[in-house]
Amino acid sequence: MAQARSQAVARSARKAAVERVTRETKIRGAVNLDGTGAYDVSTGIGFLDHMLEQLSRHSLIDLALRAEGDLHIDFHHTTEDTGYVVGEAVAKALGDRRGIARWGDALVPMDETLTRVALDLSNRPYLVWKVKFSKPKLGEMDTELFKEWFQAFAQSAGITLHVENLYGENNHHIVESCYKGLARSLRQAVAIDPRRADAVPSTKGVL
Repeated sequence: MAQARSQAVARSARKAAVERVTRETKIRGAVNLDGTGAYDVSTGIGFLDHMLEQLSRHSLIDLALRAEGDLHIDFHHTTEDTGYVVGEAVAKALGDRRGIARWGDALVPMDETLTRVALDLSNRPYLVWKVKFSKPKLGEMDTELFKEWFQAFAQSAGITLHVENLYGENNHHIVESCYKGLARSLRQAVAIDPRRADAVPSTKGVL
């Protein structure tokens, strides 16, 4: 009974807040891995807000994020640094990664588009990005910046992350399916496995 209570406390405490302040950006973010997908996001970049809202909703990770950046220059620093902040918050909330399922994958269709995402919460950051866009911009946002966000997120979260768009034509659908695939994969990977809730999922005993 005591063990069950300690596990419940550990799960309820899987929250973290992070602040990143540089000459280019000022960002505050917080996550709750055991949330309901509630979000409160404002980055100053409408399309990025939309993608982060999708990430929260479909992962069931609560996300609060406020960003101020040098948008008068371009969107690069704000996009990249939000990836660092969200990733670092996820890493902090995971703690020693004890009891997690660790792996997750998703195959996400969105109209004519199909994207595959697979990840390992290995604490060994690596990104494989096989996504191409037919246009340089979505609204005011450079499409090349999406890779920068995923790279920053994988790096600071300690995730081996593979993202592959199998096919698609609409650039909005392509990138949104990437974020939804990440969300669904995270939802699986951060879940507590009740059969090994007290064990780190590695033969090394540490992640």
